Amino acid sequence: MNISVLGCGRWGSFIAWYLARRGNKVISWGPEDAESYQVLKNTGRNEYVALDENIKLSCDLEEAVKFAEVIVISISAQGLRGFMQRITQYHVGDKVFVLCMKGVEVETGKRLSEVLVESGISPEKIAVWVGPGHIQSFVQGVPNCMVIDSENAKLKHALADEFRSDLIRFYYGEDLIGTEIGAAAKNVMGIAAGILDVVCVPLKGPLMSRGAREVARLIKAMGGNELSAYGLAHLGDYETTLFSQFSHNRMYGEMLAKGQRFAKLAEGVATSKALKILESRYGVELPITDAVYQVCYGEGDDKQRCREAIDVLFTRPPRTEMYE
Repeated sequence: MNISVLGCGRWGSFIAWYLARRGNKVISWGPEDAESYQVLKNTGRNEYVALDENIKLSCDLEEAVKFAEVIVISISAQGLRGFMQRITQYHVGDKVFVLCMKGVEVETGKRLSEVLVESGISPEKIAVWVGPGHIQSFVQGVPNCMVIDSENAKLKHALADEFRSDLIRFYYGEDLIGTEIGAAAKNVMGIAAGILDVVCVPLKGPLMSRGAREVARLIKAMGGNELSAYGLAHLGDYETTLFSQFSHNRMYGEMLAKGQRFAKLAEGVATSKALKILESRYGVELPITDAVYQVCYGEGDDKQRCREAIDVLFTRPPRTEMYE
């Protein structure tokens, strides 16, 4: 199979490496002026993986799009709509698109698959690939489980069957809304976890329980299956996001609580803002998300905001545990 992976950062470069190991011919694309692309071009590798004979590195987007039967996209979630405007300049009606990214569009509250549909891609040609796992573990041979979801049942089965290996066991998703929202929201919970690592570590257990329940309410209100919040895309990814030293979102929260700044991308920051749109649109309480949003976008002392956010959560009126 000819596959182009658009985005050659840490996750995109791993996906190219992984799919090439599965015997596919792969183009790994990145913008020429990006540091991640230049590192691969100049050294043939980055800190995670090395290019092999089945991977061609390219900065030519037209070449990458025309080459592929399957186009895998792994970029910042907030850049997707603009990026699709570039891609759809070429003929893509026969291409399959796989989103290996997690987020909700800040300006609109749209899921990423919805952004593709609004860019002119048929829902039957769109799949998402999400779930737990860090590159640092995968390249050491540590296996994990992930999920591929799509409105097209035939497509998700074909992709999961083609991509699975002894390194990644894929499951067939059954709820695209829940899979996408769950995957995006777990990054928000990751920021909360990083804050708790500094302020109050024992609360990470309650965070896992209450966070998943909060996301389940939102998924249900949006028309998805609330049980998806307890699947691989959300709760199944908590260990990777809430506890791992490699999680950008957890590290962002930890450094914020210490009054420091994390320089790398933490998708949960923008996602907390996007989920506020959905909270209002669907009339669902998202108290943990609200707290993370206030911490990320509020004014004043960062450390003080982190402590105040926990106080606000603890002074909320009592509820039944599984309230709607």
